[in-house]
Amino acid sequence: MDNTLDLAAIQAALESSAARVEALIDSYVDKKEQLISLLQDIQAEFNYLPQETLVKVSRKLDIPLSQVFSVATFFQSFSLKPRGRHTITVCLGTACHVKGGQRLVDKMARDYKVKPGDTTRDERFTLETANCLGCCALGPVVVIDGKYEGQVTPSKLDKILKNYE
Repeated sequence: MDNTLDLAAIQAALESSAARVEALIDSYVDKKEQLISLLQDIQAEFNYLPQETLVKVSRKLDIPLSQVFSVATFFQSFSLKPRGRHTITVCLGTACHVKGGQRLVDKMARDYKVKPGDTTRDERFTLETANCLGCCALGPVVVIDGKYEGQVTPSKLDKILKNYE
């Protein structure tokens, strides 16, 4: 098995992605009022909002960079840092905290070397916490890519995460 990097393939992928983003930004040139939609589309492409892309948005749409960053940082759904393939949200509301929610966060820090707001080195998981997910009777609750898991223990978390590559 050849483990060498195919630099040509990597370069082609980067150029393809850059071309898609350029086309995406160009499609919004006459729709400045839809900045949020454009940022959502960019995030769907990269799984976060790269700074250099936000600068391109500002220039091409003639919107002040401060306004672009203001929108990008206001909404919690946007991220300025690379995100993992899977997003894990651990509830730390009162009921979940009492039932062991913090132990799940501690386990993620210990076993996966990730803290809330960060992404694992292999970009597999992004860890977030929430103050309440509204399902207190199921606590502690973990949401992975929108799928709710209730009464999660540290050992159950291991079993759940094995299903996500």
